[in-house]
Amino acid sequence: MESYVLPLGEVKSSLQELATPQGRDKLQQLAGQTESGAQLAQETRGPAAGFAPVSRRASGYASSSDESRGAPGAGPGAAAPGPSRKMTLDECKKGLGSDNPFFVKSRFAVCDGASFVQEWLGNGRPSGASMFNLRVIGTVAKNSRTIDYQYYYTDFEVTGRTGALTMPISTKGTTPKTWPSGVHFPHGGSRPGTKTWTQLKALRTFHHTMNAKPGQGSGRSDVLAAVYEPVVSFQPPAPWQLSGDTGGKLFMLAPLWDAASYLPNSTGGGNPAKKSAASFAYYASLTLSAKAGAEERAEAQHIKRAFTHPEDTKPYMSAKKVPGQTVKAPLHRTVSAQRNEDNRKAAKKQCRRYWGDGYSHGGTRDCDEYPFASTYEGAAERDYDPEVRKFNFSVKPIAKEDNQAGGLILKSCYSKNRILDGMNDGFTVRITG
Repeated sequence: MESYVLPLGEVKSSLQELATPQGRDKLQQLAGQTESGAQLAQETRGPAAGFAPVSRRASGYASSSDESRGAPGAGPGAAAPGPSRKMTLDECKKGLGSDNPFFVKSRFAVCDGASFVQEWLGNGRPSGASMFNLRVIGTVAKNSRTIDYQYYYTDFEVTGRTGALTMPISTKGTTPKTWPSGVHFPHGGSRPGTKTWTQLKALRTFHHTMNAKPGQGSGRSDVLAAVYEPVVSFQPPAPWQLSGDTGGKLFMLAPLWDAASYLPNSTGGGNPAKKSAASFAYYASLTLSAKAGAEERAEAQHIKRAFTHPEDTKPYMSAKKVPGQTVKAPLHRTVSAQRNEDNRKAAKKQCRRYWGDGYSHGGTRDCDEYPFASTYEGAAERDYDPEVRKFNFSVKPIAKEDNQAGGLILKSCYSKNRILDGMNDGFTVRITG
């Protein structure tokens, strides 16, 4: 028997076709073209991002909807939508599609998967083929430090003469690395250990839970990062013998725990062991709407202009390219009151420079700045880092109500997505409309 681990959707031929010499050649060719070894999502951030190569393909991402925030004109109630914390198998299948290595519905609902194909040989020639798919969905409930990994074994197929039906298959959820090291994880769930092909097909799904108590992380936010890797192994029953890999691994997921005092559930409701929460270490996305009637419309239009026509924004800078458009150049949150204030002062200075001291039109307009004052990339960035480009930001007086609504949406996005202070976290900005 020869085994292959391929991305979901790569197996486009029927098993009957694969159980031929030509099919065997095709499998070997696919395996040679597949990203091999440990892989992380392209959007992984923090210490996990440097542990293994990242995928060459971007992950599937759920589309954000500004309409889920509520009706336009919410004013003081403007807020970012709550991130998804559940994912069905059908959502995972659709999100992964035929070529996405990962699907990120939110920082609290992610999945990945792989196809396991076995070529069975008799006297050195193909006699049959078998395959199954495995998808793993990771979710985190609100204000919880427990991550639930739901495993789904599906699409069992067999053709020709094989030993597949009695082949034992073992499944493990491993944690190859943590930052810092030596972290203790209480485990739970219903992991089945080793089951035969037939038993696993009947079982279909099970889950594995992990928890990490606070106090084991690093820094003032008590951050604990890790990589999680589902591992599948099997051995063919006698008299069949295995040539090549004895199983395979799915791409790595990147769980993370924090106990930041500036994020929700910082006290655990009075229970220190339950304070703060878990998430997954992928870049978050802030969605702002430029549609008519959106309470933050003027701010969204300003940012869209900075993205698409930076040469038309103030202050002028010929090589201006503001960050926040992609995960390769994200924004980073700062909770420093001093840095927030310095960013605002630097922005207002430019508003006065271009629109005069009366830019506020009697207090009806605010000096809107992008990148936001609450980021390290704000208007005063060069005061802290002389190496960055001068004037790589945009300011514009906009209606006070739009500016304040945009600020409230940003603030709630930080909170709901557990965006941490510092360069090990980050987010991008998406403008709709």
